[in-house]
Amino acid sequence: MTTCPPSGAPYFIVPVFIPHAGCPHQCAFCNQNILTQQHRQHLPLPEVESVIEKFLQYRQPHHTTVEISFYGGNFLGLDAAYGQKLLVIAQKFIKQKRAQGIRFSTRPDTITTEKLSRLKPFSIRTIELGIQSMDNEVLRHAMRGHTANDSQRAMHILKSYDYDIGAQMMIGLPYQDANSALDTAHQIAAIHPDFVRIYPTVVLKGSRLETVFRNGTYEPLTLEAAVDQTKNILAVFHKEKIAVIRMGLQASAELHLDKSLVAGPYHPAFGHLVHSECFFDKAVAKLNTMSQPHTTITIIVHPNSIPKMRGLKNRNIKRLQTKFKVQSVQVLGDDSLAEDAVKVAV
Repeated sequence: MTTCPPSGAPYFIVPVFIPHAGCPHQCAFCNQNILTQQHRQHLPLPEVESVIEKFLQYRQPHHTTVEISFYGGNFLGLDAAYGQKLLVIAQKFIKQKRAQGIRFSTRPDTITTEKLSRLKPFSIRTIELGIQSMDNEVLRHAMRGHTANDSQRAMHILKSYDYDIGAQMMIGLPYQDANSALDTAHQIAAIHPDFVRIYPTVVLKGSRLETVFRNGTYEPLTLEAAVDQTKNILAVFHKEKIAVIRMGLQASAELHLDKSLVAGPYHPAFGHLVHSECFFDKAVAKLNTMSQPHTTITIIVHPNSIPKMRGLKNRNIKRLQTKFKVQSVQVLGDDSLAEDAVKVAV
């Protein structure tokens, strides 16, 4: 039975996108220019400062922790001088007490003690590793250019520093089946990062994956299969008390308008779909223990979890009515329950 982790307190993230910057090559699935809607790798430094200023305007009073975040590229693969200048700009906002830390994403094969030593003057709080898979065959076909051992080594090096460590993994990559993806989750969980992101593979226009999709040698996951795989992976991390802070791609105007999405399991509420499946499974497990049929069922969850229990467009309610042949399914809130708890009354 799968379970859903409770919601965590949100950070306020100030994103600065540096698409493909510092990347030694373009991975088969990647087109960061589309995902970030930006086509320059090295932003002019005054523009970087302007982007940070703009996003800080949206900070709310409850955002006690602000992180300036460099995404979309391979930060430790940047030209050292340019990377240093980016950190100097971010550090200025920390000195002004308008931000509390710096976050960036990077490839596992760029993590070295020498490069990490250059970070000491700066308030780096979080480093995210683009692991994607712990299956070397999958990594090879994804054209990642690093191995599972690189990811293991990078995680162990980072563990000796005082950083929050994030791990990004993907499902539905070429030559990756559900067992390979689940094994990746288990291997990542064994190293115990502080948080994880799970991304279903989609085919983006201009990516190398588009070529193999169009010639018929790659078939992306269906939305249903992607949700099912992610649900099982979520349970692995929840068991180890590792936060999953994102499931699915960030919604963007480009993807919404289908200008850049060629194929694959993209949904703007992908994470909600996964959580809804968790709640459906838990309700089914409870109802399966009932010894006699009932015409009305009442399901009780934390008030924050009512939308997840009901599912998009009340899908879970309809499925439960059909599966258990009941006329009515009510969902009520009880704030004494944990956010991942489900109770059933008849």
